[in-house]
Amino acid sequence: MEQLSFPDTPGRFSQPVPYCGPAPSPGALWLDWNLSPVLVALLTALLAAGLWRATHRGAFALGWAGLVIAFVSPLCALTTALFLARTGHHLVLLALATPALAIGWPLRWPGRVPGFLMTVAALVLWHLPAAYTLAWDSHAAYWALQGALLVGGWSFWSAVLAPDQARGDSVLADTAFVLGLGSVMSLLGALLTFAPRPLYGEHLATTDLWGLSALADQQAAGLVMWVPGMVLMSAGVALTLVRAWRRSAAA
Repeated sequence: MEQLSFPDTPGRFSQPVPYCGPAPSPGALWLDWNLSPVLVALLTALLAAGLWRATHRGAFALGWAGLVIAFVSPLCALTTALFLARTGHHLVLLALATPALAIGWPLRWPGRVPGFLMTVAALVLWHLPAAYTLAWDSHAAYWALQGALLVGGWSFWSAVLAPDQARGDSVLADTAFVLGLGSVMSLLGALLTFAPRPLYGEHLATTDLWGLSALADQQAAGLVMWVPGMVLMSAGVALTLVRAWRRSAAA
């Protein structure tokens, strides 16, 4: 998408349109797909490379579909209207796309710590109002934060779900790191839920059309990050333990 400015008043211009475009109306949402040629080309190249190199093509295809949901489907446009959708976007990346990509085509980064730290840093920055505004106004900043979330999550889940980790201490460490990530998500969710005022000025004028005040939208986003986010991370712990048990049984 091109970065555009629209006339606000004569001689003045509004802020640049965010990457996913202007906030859509409910009736037009399902027509609002992001078919940026650059994005489509990159996703197509990733799919071709993954189907060639992936060790588990089904899992890789699921993860790739998660990226399409996040960046091509109308969910992308909805993130410019509702912070609730932004939270859902992050959950699609961290609880669907990156774990599936990690199972299908693991990244060979050393250990869990780099991916964990990158993921946590990206999550925290996404929830700082100043960084959120920067990502809203700048496509480069938007993709820097999204890239950190994507690469960090992919690397983290690759280390946690690696098929060659079967020792008991490794399983305990994996579980601790997954719960740590879930705890960060829950803390951010609690902060959003109990904040006494809207934190993100970008959504002050975009939520009414969807039947929510900016504060109610933010509180709903916090609950989605807090409760389902922790449930999904708990599912990640369960998957870690199941895979560890299977590796031990096969040894």
